[in-house]
Amino acid sequence: MDGVRSNDGYQALTVTRCSPHIGAEIGNIDLTRPLSDLELAELKRAFTENLVLFFRDQKVSFDDHARLGEYFGTLGQHAGKKTHSKESEDPRVRKFHYDENSNGEISGHAWHTDQSCAPIPPLGSILYMHTIPPNGGGDTIFVSLYAAYDALSDRMKTYLEGLTALHDGVRIFGDGTPRTEHPVVIRHPESGKKALYMSSSAVRWLEGLPKGEGKGIAKFLKEHCRSPEFFFRFRWEPHSIAFWDNRCCNHYAINDYLPDVRSGYRVQIEGHAPPKPA
Repeated sequence: MDGVRSNDGYQALTVTRCSPHIGAEIGNIDLTRPLSDLELAELKRAFTENLVLFFRDQKVSFDDHARLGEYFGTLGQHAGKKTHSKESEDPRVRKFHYDENSNGEISGHAWHTDQSCAPIPPLGSILYMHTIPPNGGGDTIFVSLYAAYDALSDRMKTYLEGLTALHDGVRIFGDGTPRTEHPVVIRHPESGKKALYMSSSAVRWLEGLPKGEGKGIAKFLKEHCRSPEFFFRFRWEPHSIAFWDNRCCNHYAINDYLPDVRSGYRVQIEGHAPPKPA
């Protein structure tokens, strides 16, 4: 991957930025073994600084995959009642497998942050893909919600202060899935930065406003968060890993490869607290 090497203060890892706002490829690391204290400290720093981390040529087992997630917190379960992903042989790990029998449907084919409908949404998600379509396709786009917030006008930033949005899981995952109000603008607990906390698939309007106004502002914000200036498109290779921070980025899985096979596994890290207003 072409990028800008950003090894300021990094001793164990190589960190190559993928775009001005989001994403870095991590090198000089072997995720099939436990990390040293220095490697882990640098990995956590890179995660906070870059929002999404990418790893290549990592043939991880379920135990390796789970261990990486557990460095950052407790592994959690999917909040949805109906999803296109499946349980795997290991309860810690979900299976993401799509092929000619998938009826044209895949998981994540909409702009979203994972399970924002939960009272305490996931901190992060780690997706490992071992099988990739032979002719390409199945890329994932990641968007920085820091950059999306920063690009708003000062008047819009002031307008959004104190507003909330209902993140509706029922319309995505079915009955029995949570619906939760979260602040529209949140402050990241580690970086201290403000982020525009929008999930297009879950949010239909902003609360506390006339219905038409709430829908109109939500529509504007969701379209704003899709601006190409804020995103990076990741091209998967066999045995690649993407690890993203659900608190400050959206992502979108491109459905352009069926009936070819795309297959892998994901672990999810539980959040520590509800999103806090900025």
